[in-house]
Amino acid sequence: MNNLLPDVSISDKASNQSSLEWVGMQGIDIPITIIDAEYKRELHASADVQVNLPAAHIKGIHMSRLYRLLETLSDGKALSPHRLETLLHAMIETHQDCHTDSARLRLSFDLLIRRPALVTQEGSGWKAYPVCIVSKIVKNVLTIKATVTVEYSSTCPCSAALSRQLVEQRFLDDFGNQVNLTSNTVAQWLRQNATLATAHSQRSEAVVSIDVPSNIGTFSLLPLINCIESALGTPLQTAVKRSDEQAFAALNGQNLMFVEDAARKIQAKLNGLFAAPKVHVRHLESLHPHDAVAWL
Repeated sequence: MNNLLPDVSISDKASNQSSLEWVGMQGIDIPITIIDAEYKRELHASADVQVNLPAAHIKGIHMSRLYRLLETLSDGKALSPHRLETLLHAMIETHQDCHTDSARLRLSFDLLIRRPALVTQEGSGWKAYPVCIVSKIVKNVLTIKATVTVEYSSTCPCSAALSRQLVEQRFLDDFGNQVNLTSNTVAQWLRQNATLATAHSQRSEAVVSIDVPSNIGTFSLLPLINCIESALGTPLQTAVKRSDEQAFAALNGQNLMFVEDAARKIQAKLNGLFAAPKVHVRHLESLHPHDAVAWL
């Protein structure tokens, strides 16, 4: 039936003839299945799919062909680097009449993970980790990059030191002339005055990208996220009770960090475990109206 219908993308010539780097579609909704370590779940993804159009005279590509090829990823089978490579080659092959030799696919989705509370055994909740997987073939070279975003809490070391100095000065003001102090007296004073000044902390985020080899079975998303959270030591929590909140406060106090510290911690943890890690951290400052950032 389609043979009887006009197709101006083939019959007509481009009025302004020039090659195009990328042409395609953006924001396509599609279900994908992620199986990664002990993780298995069908997720909603948004897909951008494009090919190049080097032939200046050709009016347009075949959007429907790209759409149908993309649909193959929604068959319930696990997404893998090999499947992305196969899809990219098919995108190029189906556009030979457009002289296409490059293709790219961008998948964006949230990896939904249940996380336990720090202390209470019955407490747990869901956390969403934004993920972006970009795969492309350009000049016969395949590249696949996976990017994850991990949120965490950061407490400023400088602010903590300044707060401790104020507490120390108040203690000397109150007890400087006393020779003998009981532990109960000091404990009571601390309970009332230890928060005379508090360090500022803020929600922060780490955006980490790695290269994904095409010959492996999974993208190692969950191991990557776990590795980042382990390096930082202060992952955001879901369900909390007072004991969990107290444990979280202790983690923040034991993991004071500038934005530079956070970037270096992540990089040191990932080196040797993941290919070509790139780190961008951002502290959404509570002291300033601007953010502190670092890249590695």
